Amino acid sequence: MAEKRYSDAIRIVLLCLAWYAVSSANNVVGKVLLSDFPYPMTVSMVQLFSISLYLIPLLKIRDVPKCNLSWRYYFTMIGPLAFGKFFSSVSAHISLWKVPVSYAHTVKATMPLFTVLLARIILGEKQTTKVYLSLVPIIGGVAIATITELSFNVTGLVSALVATLGFAVLNIFSKKCLRETGIHHLRLLVILARLATLMALPVWLLYDVTRIWDDSPMLHSTHAPRILALLIIDGACNFGQNVVAFTVIAMVTPLSYAVANATKRIAIISVSLMMLRNPVTIYNVLGMLTAITGVLLYNKTKYDQNQTLKKQAILPYVRTDTNLERHHVTFQTNSILHPSASSYDMEDYFKIVPQNDEFQGEHIHVPNGTPRIY
Repeated sequence: MAEKRYSDAIRIVLLCLAWYAVSSANNVVGKVLLSDFPYPMTVSMVQLFSISLYLIPLLKIRDVPKCNLSWRYYFTMIGPLAFGKFFSSVSAHISLWKVPVSYAHTVKATMPLFTVLLARIILGEKQTTKVYLSLVPIIGGVAIATITELSFNVTGLVSALVATLGFAVLNIFSKKCLRETGIHHLRLLVILARLATLMALPVWLLYDVTRIWDDSPMLHSTHAPRILALLIIDGACNFGQNVVAFTVIAMVTPLSYAVANATKRIAIISVSLMMLRNPVTIYNVLGMLTAITGVLLYNKTKYDQNQTLKKQAILPYVRTDTNLERHHVTFQTNSILHPSASSYDMEDYFKIVPQNDEFQGEHIHVPNGTPRIY
């Protein structure tokens, strides 16, 4: 048993290192590509097509089951998710094109802020005071980084915020989709990638392709083969970081994944500063570190809140009935899609199903730590 835990720990560390390396490479390659090839929609299309193409053999190897979803569900849930995935991806690439990688990822640290606001507006979910306070260093860090950013661009800032907001919305509704359908997360990913590619194809042909066709200097330059190679590498890196992220999240707890994801952002910022050498000030670095620290603090506070709510959910049964053998307690953990370029998230389910007649058919379901009685 000890040897298995030791081998699992080594495997997780190696996977995290691979995740950081592939993600950093994806962002550096993407920045270099967009500097020579300023067509973010085309870069997004290549990434979506790469996911659709490379996932085919992986789904067969893992024997991922197919799904039967109604046309109505496609129109009401899958379609909007696919469109949102494409729109958020394009926005993220616009920000990567307009501002340095380090600043773009600092702005993306505001994801918890959007998640809390959207959960309050859409789901009516309230947070503890500590959770709200943990958002302060995130906002403050991003503000400091923005004020001191030497290569600041309004379009880049707005695009990064829009992309972060889009990914937060996608995260919430992707979780809902996975809960309602029970579809495998890899199957959902390939469905969204294919549908997003088809939906965006007309717009891409009319907008980006015509502009690329008219860009004679770029098409006939000596950089054309290099740009094509970078497009292929970028698509492969994007696919790789998603697959590694899926594997990591299947092996670790939600808190561990959140910390690993924040650490990944630090790795991307550090590698981009070393490789691309964009100028930064000490205050700029301070703002980045403050924002990332805020993300780590938010993850820990949110986890503590969920654990407290789970304990509160079980207490009424324990107090009214000391015969715990009359109750059946189950824990389930599902992998939930995070539709950002690299993310999945985890969600715990905690159920208490009483076996006596008095409580027959009643159970407590706790998604995201919010108790609901059915």
